Amino acid sequence: MIGRGIIVNTERSTIVLISKDPAETVRFGRILGEGLIAGDVVALTGELGSGKTCLTQGIACGLGVPENYAVTSPTFTLINEYPGREAPLIHIDLYRLQGAQDLADTGFEEYISGGGVMVIEWAERIPEAIPDGALCVALTYVEENIRKLELSGSRDRIGRWEKSLKEGGC
Repeated sequence: MIGRGIIVNTERSTIVLISKDPAETVRFGRILGEGLIAGDVVALTGELGSGKTCLTQGIACGLGVPENYAVTSPTFTLINEYPGREAPLIHIDLYRLQGAQDLADTGFEEYISGGGVMVIEWAERIPEAIPDGALCVALTYVEENIRKLELSGSRDRIGRWEKSLKEGGC
């Protein structure tokens, strides 16, 4: 059974998910990815090893990134781009960047306005770069393989994702 809860805010809502293993984190990502559209931004936060890349692998699956693409964290390349069904997946890792100027040097502005779905790991490193309408996902350790995922975003979008999660996918 998946643990879920809704915390209602006037503008944003939050879903709390408990993942019992990496495969479930990938499944959550797939369901999220199925509901993402070009222009969406997903901001991931959490400690090293908390499941950010695992969730992104599921998002890639949900977006239709072909299985022959190995979705890995772009810690050293900073940005990886993968072809999706409707829009490319732009996967950015901010871990090694020192601030907004470093991010600007990567061509971030072109990517964010380029019509893809952007997933940003270590979003807490440069919070001013995250658009207001982003889906924010905070991943935290609960136990060795168990993670808590707190998804926050617009009430409408969170409501749709909650429905998809309850139904097992889009």
